[in-house]
Amino acid sequence: MEVFGVTIPLWALFLIIIGVIVIAWKLIKFAIKVLIIIVVFFALLIGLDIIGVFDWISEIIAIFL
Repeated sequence: MEVFGVTIPLWALFLIIIGVIVIAWKLIKFAIKVLIIIVVFFALLIGLDIIGVFDWISEIIAIFL
């Protein structure tokens, strides 16, 4: 196979494609993990807000200041 005037063997092309697929898969897995962590963090913040933890903290701070 010729690309830009350079002959590339078919096995090398397959290795490059497999390498790109492996790297892309690792990036996708990392992005999914980061997304899950962010979703859990915001769900925790929403839960704490629902039970009134932040109001309680602000009241405690207002008492001491």
